[in-house]
Amino acid sequence: MATRANGTPDPPERAAALDLTELKPANFGRRFAALLIDWALCLVIAAFYADPRVVAWPPVLVLIGFNALLIGLFGRTLGMSLARLRCVSVADGGAIGIPRGLLRGVLLALLVPAIIMDGDRRGLHDRAAGAIVVQLAPHGA
Repeated sequence: MATRANGTPDPPERAAALDLTELKPANFGRRFAALLIDWALCLVIAAFYADPRVVAWPPVLVLIGFNALLIGLFGRTLGMSLARLRCVSVADGGAIGIPRGLLRGVLLALLVPAIIMDGDRRGLHDRAAGAIVVQLAPHGA
């Protein structure tokens, strides 16, 4: 059993780093579909306070905010929920937290880090945030 710096035992679910071999990394198609759904939602929300056809930055800010809050706290956005995806911390399999969600959102808005992926299908934005996007099991499985 692993122990913390103060000598107390770690809970079993946090005792070891997340084993990436047990998870199925999300494929590019599902990730892209989730991003398109999220982007459409960001355009609708941004249209309430600015015309995205005239001013391009409001939907980008909404997307960054969505990533910071929804992925940071719950591990998924609406698009990710519909695509059956979840963004989890590589360290413990839990939510990545708001600061790392914000970092991930800012890097995602730059787009380039999102299309450069490693063997585990983690984009640079995922690696910087210490996260991995995994595919969830179908309902009833």
